[in-house]
Amino acid sequence: MTDTSNARSAEGEARAPRQSRLHRLMRYIPLIAPVLLWAVPCWVLLYGGQQWPLPVRLVGTVLFVLGLVGMPLAMVRGHGRRQQDRAAIIGDTLLGTSWVLFTWSVLLGVLVRLALTVAGVGESQDRARIVTWAVLGTAAVLLAWGYAEARRVPRVRSLDVRLPRLGAGLDGIRVVLITDTHYGPLDRARWSARVCETVNTLEADLVCHTGDIADGTAERRRAQAAPLATVRATRARVYVTGNHEYYSEAQGWVDLMDELGWEPLRNRHLLLERGGDTLVVAGVDDVTAESSGLAGHRAHLAGALNGADPDLPVLLLAHQPKFIDRAAAAGIDLQLSGHTHGGQIWPFHHLVRLDQPALAGLSHHGTRTLLYTSRGTGFWGPPFRVFAPSEITLLVLRSPHPGAAGAAPTADLRDEGRRE
Repeated sequence: MTDTSNARSAEGEARAPRQSRLHRLMRYIPLIAPVLLWAVPCWVLLYGGQQWPLPVRLVGTVLFVLGLVGMPLAMVRGHGRRQQDRAAIIGDTLLGTSWVLFTWSVLLGVLVRLALTVAGVGESQDRARIVTWAVLGTAAVLLAWGYAEARRVPRVRSLDVRLPRLGAGLDGIRVVLITDTHYGPLDRARWSARVCETVNTLEADLVCHTGDIADGTAERRRAQAAPLATVRATRARVYVTGNHEYYSEAQGWVDLMDELGWEPLRNRHLLLERGGDTLVVAGVDDVTAESSGLAGHRAHLAGALNGADPDLPVLLLAHQPKFIDRAAAAGIDLQLSGHTHGGQIWPFHHLVRLDQPALAGLSHHGTRTLLYTSRGTGFWGPPFRVFAPSEITLLVLRSPHPGAAGAAPTADLRDEGRRE
């Protein structure tokens, strides 16, 4: 007989050094990443065989060095203790710019040069200069387009979602999802008002905000969040915390949303009734809540469902898609999430997928659980969205047995559970 305990012990001892080395490497990423983001484009654009005149190389090098030094300094002043909005804007913009330059320096630096070489176009210096102009041109176009995409009012994405347990009386319930508004250093009060106007055109029964309202405290970003009070829903407006609330006095945001007329679903649920059928609308704090140290804040699904009839369909609000494992284990019918921003700036979505089970759209998990992940309504940090458009989502819930009851004009929303 094999001694499996000794085998597991040996395996664990072998794995421990690997994990330790990985953890040590992760600590150095904040130091290594800025260097790579600026040094790689600098080399590709200036020192890749272009033979630029000395003044061009000197000016270009100085600009890259300023970016390398200025970006982390501005980020620290903008997002650290000082919370200086102007510094945050500069640091975030430099971060987005360096990411786009790095990405396309790597891609075009290899692909264009290879294509030119195979095609026999020009000498080595000519090909190197073509690469430089291709990278700069592509980056300029993508940054301008990405800025416009980030600042515009999101387009509405509509889809029908069929829930097998949804009663006929609830067929056609209209649920609008906004998330990750990230009110922050760039004043977007007018943008916020226009988003709310768009939501009001959708004639929602239920409007949901799945967290990351802002970067900054409720007191500091109140003016940008204030238009949320104008959002209309025939039944309710509900909200759960995201991880960014826990960087900025989360309880202040819970209190402000309550003041603005939104129902904070902090490990609680409501019952939405129509035509003799009932939908449980539940919400949990973000998964980072417990580590925040705030009393009573944690993601507690059992508490959110406490007292709910297990035979009723459940719509769950949870900020991060990775909560879906717990939701599927509990037999939740539909989870609504945000957090990923769809990657926000391509190809960052590959890194997001290392942490989250879904990037955007509708996905199926477990035996009956659906997850809808929004790409987000606003943007975080860099004011750019590249190949990851923002959205306001309209989900029309469909019953497998729609009938006359689905058109019932009356509805009722009952509060279940207690506030924390």
